[in-house]
Amino acid sequence: MAQPLMPHATASWLVDNTALSFEQIAEFCGLHILEIQAIADDTAATKLTGRDPLRAHELTQDEIDKGQADPNYRLKILKGPEQIRRTKGPRYTPVSKRQDKPDGIAWIIRNHPEISDGAIGNLIGTTRTTIAAIRDRSHWNIANITPKDPVTLGLCSQRELDAIVAKAAKAAGIEAPVDNRLEGDRAALITELRAQREQAVRDAENAGIAETELEARGFEDPFKRR
Repeated sequence: MAQPLMPHATASWLVDNTALSFEQIAEFCGLHILEIQAIADDTAATKLTGRDPLRAHELTQDEIDKGQADPNYRLKILKGPEQIRRTKGPRYTPVSKRQDKPDGIAWIIRNHPEISDGAIGNLIGTTRTTIAAIRDRSHWNIANITPKDPVTLGLCSQRELDAIVAKAAKAAGIEAPVDNRLEGDRAALITELRAQREQAVRDAENAGIAETELEARGFEDPFKRR
């Protein structure tokens, strides 16, 4: 069931301006009846300023009249409050990480100059003025700015960074970079697994164990064709 946008303030107004029962007010506002009792007795931690549900278009006078005439009547909200949606704009960055923004911006400018200031601003959550100051090295703290990967700094995710890099590269006609950092590790792993397999076979032969028996014991050749 939809509830008033400000349930405690609405409850305070209903207590002061209507003859509705505490149960009716509690149910309409989505509060516990003891909270309504506290509001009525002025024992709540903070004195609330009532919010008129009639002016807020959440209740009609006719609905209130029905409730006052019948203690068992359940009030129906006229409309649910509109949900607050985040507007487009720079992302929110925790205060603890805001000092890292210039370092992240400098890293992007140095490594991906094709990315526009607008894209950097949306990714990092900063202004074009700050980005421009770092680009032309007129930033007030430029001497202490050290380019650092914004992903490592926790300013964005790797997926978000890759997305804007790919988009900017496409717009600039640049071939998108391919991450080959794991290629060497993959080759080394294959070599290591092959060496382990060959060593296991030699050990088995020395011990007089056939290869089929070796597989029967649970050693599976990852390079064997099936």
